Amino acid sequence: MRICTRGALWKCASLVCIVCVCGGGFFCTFAPAEFGNTLITLLEKLRQIFRPLRTWLLRFSERQMMIALALITGLLCGCAAVVLKNAIHIIKELLASSHISPLYFVCPAMGIIITALITRRFVRDNISHGVTRVLYAISRKESKLPKHNMWTSVITSAITIGAGGSVGAEAPIVLTGAAIGSNIGRKMKLNYKNITLLLACGAAGAVSGIFKAPIAGVIFTLEVLMIEITLSSITPLLIASVSATSVAYLATGNNVEFAAGSLQAFNFGNSFYYIALGVLCGMAGLYFIRMSSFIENRFALMRRTWLKLLAGSITLGLMVFIFPPLYGESYEIIAALLNGSEEVLQHPLLPAFASREGMLLGYLLLLMLCKVVAMAATNGGGGVGGTFGPTLFVGGICGCLTAKLLNLLFGAGLPVTNFTLVGMAGLMAAVMHAPLTAIFLIAEITNGYTLFIPLILTAVTAFWVINYFEPHSIYTKRLAKKGNLLTQNKDQAVLTLLRMQDFIETDFCPMLINDPLGEMVKAVERTHRNVFPVIDGEGKLMGIVLLDDIRSDMFCAGKYNVLRAYDYMQSPPDVVAVGESMDSITRKFEAAGAWNLPVADRQNNYVGFVSKSKILSAYRDMLVQLNQE
Repeated sequence: MRICTRGALWKCASLVCIVCVCGGGFFCTFAPAEFGNTLITLLEKLRQIFRPLRTWLLRFSERQMMIALALITGLLCGCAAVVLKNAIHIIKELLASSHISPLYFVCPAMGIIITALITRRFVRDNISHGVTRVLYAISRKESKLPKHNMWTSVITSAITIGAGGSVGAEAPIVLTGAAIGSNIGRKMKLNYKNITLLLACGAAGAVSGIFKAPIAGVIFTLEVLMIEITLSSITPLLIASVSATSVAYLATGNNVEFAAGSLQAFNFGNSFYYIALGVLCGMAGLYFIRMSSFIENRFALMRRTWLKLLAGSITLGLMVFIFPPLYGESYEIIAALLNGSEEVLQHPLLPAFASREGMLLGYLLLLMLCKVVAMAATNGGGGVGGTFGPTLFVGGICGCLTAKLLNLLFGAGLPVTNFTLVGMAGLMAAVMHAPLTAIFLIAEITNGYTLFIPLILTAVTAFWVINYFEPHSIYTKRLAKKGNLLTQNKDQAVLTLLRMQDFIETDFCPMLINDPLGEMVKAVERTHRNVFPVIDGEGKLMGIVLLDDIRSDMFCAGKYNVLRAYDYMQSPPDVVAVGESMDSITRKFEAAGAWNLPVADRQNNYVGFVSKSKILSAYRDMLVQLNQE
């Protein structure tokens, strides 16, 4: 597929960008001190050049400044998307210059190994699952992403995918774009609300730039990242998306990602078949989510890095060697199916499919099942990529397989191209829980605007089916399980943004379990609290003592050496664990009817207390902040 219509200029620029970034990281790590000092001096001069821009922008009103920053963010994201697209194409062309079949095994394996080494040696951070990381940053990191995310995902995903890793480039570019917006907001010293908005602009610009789909970019941000639509947010999002798309059009021309050559007008009589396709896409989405999670969890249990690399490399290499269409993003396969060409599916070890329709259908089914395994092995083994591309691939194959099967068994006469296109939307709606994004993205990247009704029928049906089995998308499943997911439910959003460690109070006066009443009275004199944790000699939490329980004996000096802490001790209404979610903590307060609950770690060591009144005060402040326009 032709990537860059502006000649070698953009390809060379992409290659130069990657070489410069890699070279800079290499010199910073290994070169003598003078190289590092020179690079630091250069960066400082760049800061001095751009410092007047910040001063100039600060003269604007907040709304004007956000529009200007959204434009800058969109332009940078568009450039990043073009660089990534061309870098993948360059690497793939270099490796595909020879058609020796063993390379289908060696290249993907080497791509994973090189990517893993770069990630561990230079990046030293987990940069996989880009969309999930963006969601986590919004909910737990005040929308702040590390600076290296502005370039590391581009380099590592280009190597992974270009060498044959069976993943997509969209999640890495979303992380890159979000990091660009986040760091621009931090550089301008904006508040959480505006940093989050610029992060969303970066994500929208990234999706728009990689697909040349501005509407889908905005809807992706609102639907997947769950950013609320307000009058102050919609304009910057649109500007970032349009500017990124403009850069992509300037660099790569007016061609769309998937040009469908023989789309047929919607036939109302086929509505039932499109609904049936939606059901199949929903079930395929369930397989996609659970199988990928299962495989990646198995990789996560491998404690030794070399074992992960070996397992991932061998699994991916064998998959691509046996099924060459699984190489890389596999977009050329979908493009060929949309244009009715099946030659790309021909397997060198099997007879021609042309005379054996049943063999072709079986091969398509194997491609669907194995793509998920290859994707999970790529990410689990150490590669960097996303699920966006594999979702489109599996959805397209699912739609094509469904139409061919119905035509073969029942003579339904269904348009295969239409079903291939609509299947992409159906699976995307199921896997990402984003039906609107699926509908508009597929319409934009295929020029398939005449198929809005079947796109809606299939996407909504698939979304309804998957919701019955999986309440969370592939991006949010892990975060929701740990209570780290920010949703559009205001109450849940506020509780997610609040951090438990900010509410631990340590000014309570602990008592030893054998302390006499006299020591307890001295503890009362030293603090203004009316509840006291009781611990043993090793710091384990044993219980609590309330001031009201000892008040009647405090003035009886004869009891000071007779009664001890364990005589007054009682079990707390509940105990809060370190790292527990705020949602769980508030439920414990509600059930216990208490105003203070003790906090203990996993070994039951006393840590402090959390106060209900302090949580309520912070809850109100955060709610006011979220409601501000």
